[in-house]
This record gives sequence, structure tokens and C-alpha cells, in this order.
Amino acid sequence: MDVPKSARPWLVLAISSGACAAFNGVFAKLTTTSLTSSWAGSIASGLHLSPENKLVEYAVRGTMFLFNLLFNAIMWALFTRALTLAPSAIRVNVLNTASNFLITAVVGLLVFSEALPALWFLGAAMLVAGSVIIGAREEKGQNKVEAHEEPLMGVGADGVELDGAVNDNVDTDARGRGTASSDIPGEERGSRERDGSKRRRHREEESEPYRDEE
Repeated sequence: MDVPKSARPWLVLAISSGACAAFNGVFAKLTTTSLTSSWAGSIASGLHLSPENKLVEYAVRGTMFLFNLLFNAIMWALFTRALTLAPSAIRVNVLNTASNFLITAVVGLLVFSEALPALWFLGAAMLVAGSVIIGAREEKGQNKVEAHEEPLMGVGADGVELDGAVNDNVDTDARGRGTASSDIPGEERGSRERDGSKRRRHREEESEPYRDEE
């Protein structure tokens, strides 16, 4: 299915935020791993310094930590922007998670020589699939809520639209149909008026003892 051009920016932003999250994790690991020590030793040798020079190692680790903070900030900026442009937040989460897992696996293999087992890919696929299912259910429930919140409208005898939920001129039993009280047959309207009079008299009789006591 072709994606409209207007929808492409949030797709790129969502995938880019996942990529930044993956690189964020990579630089966080390089801040503490022994691989950074070997890189620092090579840099020190290139500068005609001792491979055991701690200042060079601390400088390299500090640089990795700064890259960690930088990619973390970029990731949140892209993710927030994608949420603003996307029609659904769950779609952004799914793309972010999927791209994060995929790039993490590739970079881990290239940089750290980490061969991930098949079980890892199975777990990642199940997590993405679960996010898709939950997102679909949430969107369906949201659509149902929006449909129920729409007010019922009707047309009265004079042709004026009546709100079936709040208009006092609409009969209680006929609000869903938007029928005005003036449209009720005379016999039925008279019967309801008599019932109302009886209820008022009954309330007045119940209140008589209290007035006598006063």
C-alpha cells in the first residue's frame, strides 16, 4: 500500500528516533567497555604517547559519554516530533522499537562482534507484534468512544434541529428520535399531565405533617 507523501515525515522521524536510541546504547556501552581501552591505546600510539596513557583513555571515554547524551537528546526530539505529526502514537512506538532492535543487532555484530541468538530475534518480533495488536485494539476502542460521544439530533415540528441529549423541549421518551413534546398525541399528553399532577399532590400530602408540627 502506498504511503501518502504527507505521512512520510513522521515515518522517517520515527525510524530515525529508533536509530538514535540504538546508537545511544552503543555509546553508553563504549563508555565502560574494555574495547574503548584498546581504542584509546591505539590513539595514544598514533600521538606518540604511551599506550597506557590514562589521560587519552579518559578523554576517549568522556567523548563516548558525550555522544551518548547527544544521541539521547536527538532521539527524544525526533520521537516527540513524530508523535506530533503521526495519526497514532502506537504506530510511532512500533516503528521506533522495530528500528531500535534491528539497528542494535547490526551495530552489535559490527562493533562488538556479538552474534545474537535466534531466540533474541524471536523475542523482538513478538514484542513488535504485541505492540501492533495492542495499538490496533486501542484505535478500535477510541473510534467506538468517539462514535458514542456524537450527540443525537432531531427535527422538531417547526423544522428546528433539536439536540436529543440536552434540549428540554424534547420529550423524555422520544429524545433519541428528536420528537418535540408538541408532536405527542393529545390523549397521551393529557395522561402524562394528570400523572404529573398526581405526583405533585402526593408530595404535598407527604409534606403536610411536617408543616403541622411547625
